[in-house]
Amino acid sequence: MNQTAKVTGLNHLTFAVGDLKRSVTFYRDVLGCELGAIWATGAYLEAGSLWICLSLDAEVRRAPTADYTHAAFSVEADAFEVLSARLRATAVIWKENRSEGASLYFLDPDGHRLELHVGDLETRLLHYRERPGLGVTVS
Repeated sequence: MNQTAKVTGLNHLTFAVGDLKRSVTFYRDVLGCELGAIWATGAYLEAGSLWICLSLDAEVRRAPTADYTHAAFSVEADAFEVLSARLRATAVIWKENRSEGASLYFLDPDGHRLELHVGDLETRLLHYRERPGLGVTVS
């Protein structure tokens, strides 16, 4: 086993929300996060070096366990494949990656939804700046 492949930190937090406007107001105005981008079904906010994604989910109140809420861990690009292989052999994969950057979505032994992610908020915002047709307004 490659002992140098390891998680390097928390990448971002994603929270499923039932009312995007209310949640953006709370995270921005109550907690003091800075709004980085907003679109019809989500928003990115910064809390110091941590970024938060709010993802609109109509099912959040009826079925909270079926939503997109998860914690993402930062990983260096050269360690991603090693860690991904290790997780694919030992963990349940709960979602296929459809976002910018290399990601692997997996469950821990208690069923918590987690992600390994290569990249940061700047790479995500650059992705949307370079693709204005996706409907995301980047600040």
